[in-house]
Parts: sequence; structure tokens; C-alpha cells
Amino acid sequence: MPGYYIWTIGCQMNEAESERLAARLEALGYTKVTQPESADIILLNSCVVRASAENKAVNKLAALKSVKRARPDVTIALTGCLVDSNTGELEKRFPQVDYFFKPGDEPDFLPEVSKERTLPAHPPVADYVPIMQGCNNFCTYCIVPYRRGRERSRTVQEIVSEVALLVKRGTKEVTLLGQNVDAYGKDLPGVSNLADLLTEVNKTRGLYRIRFLTSHPRDMSAKLIDTIAKLDKVCRVVSLPVQAGSNEILAAMKRGYTREEYIALVNRIRERIPDVALSTDVIVGFPGETTDNFKDTYNLLDEIKFDSVHIAAYSVRPGTYAAKNLTDDVPPVEKKARLDVLEKLQEAIATEINAKLMGKTVEILALGEKNGKWWGRTKSDKLVFFSGEGDFTGKLVEITISHTSPWSLSGSPSVEIRE
Repeated sequence: MPGYYIWTIGCQMNEAESERLAARLEALGYTKVTQPESADIILLNSCVVRASAENKAVNKLAALKSVKRARPDVTIALTGCLVDSNTGELEKRFPQVDYFFKPGDEPDFLPEVSKERTLPAHPPVADYVPIMQGCNNFCTYCIVPYRRGRERSRTVQEIVSEVALLVKRGTKEVTLLGQNVDAYGKDLPGVSNLADLLTEVNKTRGLYRIRFLTSHPRDMSAKLIDTIAKLDKVCRVVSLPVQAGSNEILAAMKRGYTREEYIALVNRIRERIPDVALSTDVIVGFPGETTDNFKDTYNLLDEIKFDSVHIAAYSVRPGTYAAKNLTDDVPPVEKKARLDVLEKLQEAIATEINAKLMGKTVEILALGEKNGKWWGRTKSDKLVFFSGEGDFTGKLVEITISHTSPWSLSGSPSVEIRE
């Protein structure tokens, strides 16, 4: 039986697309193998959002040269955001690759299978469901719109049907994905938006939880906030990337909002959803970022107190507005220092937030077992570890918290466990 090997780096969208590519290959009779040397088809799903991710993808491609030399008949394909419209340049750069296809596109070198067979037969308890592709915002630092194109939404009916099938096969939680998920439906005929989609998905029998990623502050509507507050399956957690706390830097990034507008939005969300957990993304060392600009970002994080923050140092992405028009003038050592300062601040904030859960009982969806411990997440996306006899996978478990840290919680299960 022929084998396939898939290597994935990058965002949740890449993970979801690789999962569906794996399902398609299995439907065509391929079996998953753990080493590329044993595969008949090797598929790399790449990311170029950060220079570090692109370098890893390029290094992985370089390592496959020897595989191709040893086995010329092996098929190597590349997808993800490393692939742009100019495949001619990619063919010269990576002659070991047989096929290139853009992220989210269908691999035309594989035979078609039915839609149901592109979904995993045994999906994870918590699975990803892409609901749209692309982004119309063109932030100056971001390569995604150039690689994934303009916003394109799937229909509500198609998404609801896919969720229902995943639940039938064992999924208990779905995360609806889009590069700018709050813009869902703007390109569809009639009136359809993310709030409407959440309302329909919420009706799925057997589904426990719904999440969505990633939101743009400019598109977070009052209707969406109200919908999160009222639907029982929608998790009270919002990922709301701010990227910077300085109005000067936000303008240079072309984010489309000010610091004050962002804070006002957070206040509206917390007023309507008091128990909401907030996460954000921040870039340090953007071109022109002064010490005062950085202090604005520090003060914003200190004021809002997010549950979690993903911090990255700015890296030049060829083809973006920033790469063409702005000077990368913050030294790498300063970028690293600023990143460390924010991570230390966030560690203290997360320690304080999580400590409030000591002795409390929280409901978690058990996702698996690791190193002799079961683990799962609360509706607010807190990682929780616990011990217990039996198989907890896919079950809702009440856990009494006995230990907290900035990164995770641990405790003991109560008697009641819901299937």
C-alpha cells in the first residue's frame, strides 16, 4: 500500500488544510508514514508569516533533495504561503518539488474524491473548520493577502453540514477559522455574517463547544458580541490581535483603528460578556518603533490584562508594503529585549489571573493523555491537567483546581462526568 508523509508549519488554517489533504490521500488508498524516506507522496505545508517559519520550510525542502535523488519516482508537493502566483521562480529554486499549489487550493495532481472523504474518518475531539479564505486588510507587515488572496466565504449550509459530519465522527468542539474571521459572509449574496453562522452551528446536536479565530478589531460588531454572550456553546474567549499600543505604529501598520478605539472595544466586550477571556497578538520592533512607542504597547498590555499574549519580533516579509517602503531600523538585540520585557509582564499578569481559579471547580473538555496526565481546556481556553482512571477523551469533566501557574492549571476530577 503506498504511503504519504505530510509536514506542516504555521497557523491553524494550515493544520486544518493538512488534515483534509491527509483524509483525501487516505481515501485514495495511501497510508500515513512517519518518515519522508518511506513515502510515495511527500507534501509540505509551509508558512512565511515570520522569517523563522520560512527558514524552517526552506530547510525541510533542502533535506528532501537527497530523498528525491535516491528515489526519483517519489512525488513531492509544496503548498502553504511559501507558494505564490510565480511558480516559475519556485521551480527554479526548488527543482526537487514536482507540484506547487497555493494555500487553500485543490491539488490538481490528485484525483478528486467526494467532499465527505476529504474530512478525517476519525477526527480529533477538538477540530478546525475553515469557513473563509483570504484577507482584504493589507496590513503593511503581512504577506497573507498576497498569498491567500481576497476574502472568500464558504456558505452557511456547507459549513453547518461539515460540522455535523465531524460531530457524527467524534468531534465535540470546533474552531471556525479565517484570516479575518469577523469578515465572514461579506462576499456572500444576501445578509450573512459570523453571528448568523454561529447561531446555526450552535444548533448542531452532539456538539459541545464552538470557538473562532482570528478576529480583526475593526470588524468586531455589536451583533457578534451579543451573539457570543447569548449562545450556550460559543466559548467566552475572544482573540483580538492589537499588534501595537502606539497610535503612530498602528497607523504605520495600517491597522485601521486607534489605541483608544481598541480599548473602547475591549470595554464593550467585557461589559456584555463579564467572564470573557481575551487574547491578543503583538509585534515588537516594527520599523520606526521608538522607546516611547514601545512603552505605549507595554502600558496597553498592563492596562487591559489579557489572559494570553502572543508576542513576535518584527521580521521583514518580502513583497509587503513595509518591506518596500519602511526601514527595518530596530536592531535585533533591541527587538529581543523588548520581546523579553513584554513576556515577563504577561507572565506576571497570567499568574495573577490564573491564581484566582485556585480552589474553584471548572468544566474542561478532555482532549487527551500526555506523560501519564489527562489534559483538556476550559471554555475560556485554560489548559488543565488532571489524573484519573479510565478514558476521559471527549468527555466534559468537572475539575477542582489545586495548582495554578501562568501557563496551565491542575486539579482533581469530581464525581460527575458528562459524555
